Order: sequence, then C-alpha cells, then structure tokens
Amino acid sequence: MLISIVAPCYNEEDVIERFHAAVQKVADDLLPLGHDMEFVYVDDGSRDRTLTLLEQLAEHDPRVRYVSFSRNFGKEAALLAGLRHASGDSVVVMDADLQHPPELIGRMVELRDEGYDQVLARRSRRGDRFTRTLTARLYYRLVNRLVDVELVDGVGDFRLLSRRVVDAVLGLTEYNRFSKGLFAWVGFPSTTFEYENAVREHGSSSWSLKSLLNYGLDGLLSFNNRPLRAALHLGMVLLTCAGLYTAWIVGAALVNGVETPGYVTIITVVTALAGVQMVMLGVVGEYTGRIYYEVKGRPHFLVKATNVERTKDLIR
Repeated sequence: MLISIVAPCYNEEDVIERFHAAVQKVADDLLPLGHDMEFVYVDDGSRDRTLTLLEQLAEHDPRVRYVSFSRNFGKEAALLAGLRHASGDSVVVMDADLQHPPELIGRMVELRDEGYDQVLARRSRRGDRFTRTLTARLYYRLVNRLVDVELVDGVGDFRLLSRRVVDAVLGLTEYNRFSKGLFAWVGFPSTTFEYENAVREHGSSSWSLKSLLNYGLDGLLSFNNRPLRAALHLGMVLLTCAGLYTAWIVGAALVNGVETPGYVTIITVVTALAGVQMVMLGVVGEYTGRIYYEVKGRPHFLVKATNVERTKDLIR
C-alpha cells in the first residue's frame, strides 16, 4: 500500500529538514510491512528558504513531491493542493512543524488496516492555558449545536484518510473550504485516538487571534444556515415586543392621558434595535459574500513551481 504524507509548509526553513528525516524514518520502518511512502509538500507562498530546501530534498529523495504557490493562499488551499497531488492508497495529513508527531503514523496505519477509512488524532489539552481550554470547549459546544456535522474538540488536520475519503473530499469543489467540517461531512467509518501535542521547536505559529476568530467563523457558517434563521426569529421576537410595548403605551394614554415618554428609554431602545439590525445585516452579508466568491469561480490556488510531473515519471 502506498501512503502519501501531505504536509503544508509556510516559512518552515528551520524545521523542514528535520521533519523530512523523521518521516523518512517512519517510511523505513513501514517498508518491511509492505507499505511504501511518498512525501507531498505544499509551500504556501513562504518568504524564507522553504522552497529551496524542498527542491534540495527532492534531488536527494525521489519520493519527494513539492508544489509551491505563487503567493500565500492559506492552509485550506494548501491542504486541497496536497490532496490533489497525493496518489497514495491512504493519505496522512499533518503539519511540517513537528507538532504532529511522525511516530504516530505507524499507529494510524495499524488502525487503517482494521478497516477504518478515517483515523483521527485527537490532541490532549493537558498543559494548555485554562482560558484557551475553556474557550475551545465553549466554541465546540456552541458549534455542535448549530452545524450539520459533529466537530470534536482537539481533532484537527492530523489524520489518515483512505483513498475513497480523499476522492469524496476532492469531489466537493466549493471555494470557501473548512476541511475539518468536510472530513466530517463525507462520513465513512472512523476512529479516534489521543496523543500529547508536541511543543513547536522553531519559529512561531502563523495563527494570530484574528486568524483564529475568522477560522472559527468559517466553521460556524460553512455547514448550516441557522444564523440566518436565528436572525429571522430574533426579528420576529423584537417585532412582537414592539407590538406589545405599543399596545401598552396606547392603553396607558387612553387611561391616564398622554404623557411625555422618557428620553433615556427611547434612546436605549433605538440604540439596541440599531445594534441588532447591524448584527443581522452582518450575518446576511457573510452568507452573501460566500455566494459572491463561489460565483466568481476563481481557482483555489496558483502554482509557481512543482516537480510533480517529473516525480510521477520516476515513480512509474
């Protein structure tokens, strides 16, 4: 069985060689068991020497296949490119910063041989800051009440996929991609095991607070239209409250005569309703923006350099 390792890379010059050495060792351990391996690296527009190092790795190891983007298109595009260029019977998706331990690949393969199409590695949150753990748990609890698929806290991109899962995911051609949700949406038999997350040894994460918030919103909006329904329901509730308040004002005026309404109350109600309207408009705008990008039909990424065709010839 051929196993493809798909690893998106962004400014990984300090660690990419050690990562490749680690997965090479795993490949050597699996070879006597009848499993061959290829390495698919996707350079997501890195600004350092990542592409140069990938070219050097490809010169010394014919199993290395690399794709380099013309600019930074984001991790979702890099994952898609990696899956498109992976030819293995099974595909292992993992980060190239060694936070996903390569030695767990063997365990994934064992579980795959038991008949599972998806083998998910669930990261333990032991050692994380309390606020981060609490925020993550609250987010997943909220999301799983809204979205049409189940997202598991601690399960990220580190997973093994069978060929039929990869083909199913590649058949989903939407522009706005949330891979974690897509993997859950296609289904197929899956299993999960827990592991201790390794500390990033070099550099810093490219995920800023803004990026994490946007990623969280993508997960919330990509697999349901319930925010739109919630906006509609909230509007109906506010309309009912306004009708009841109007009836109360008119009744009070008929019984007690006309009184001058309170200035503070009016300003508070008007400001609150304006805020609610802006939130509703923002929700509608998010969905409209996604339709806008889908209709444009632009490619998910553009390739600047690759050795895929040459590597295919060597493999054949």
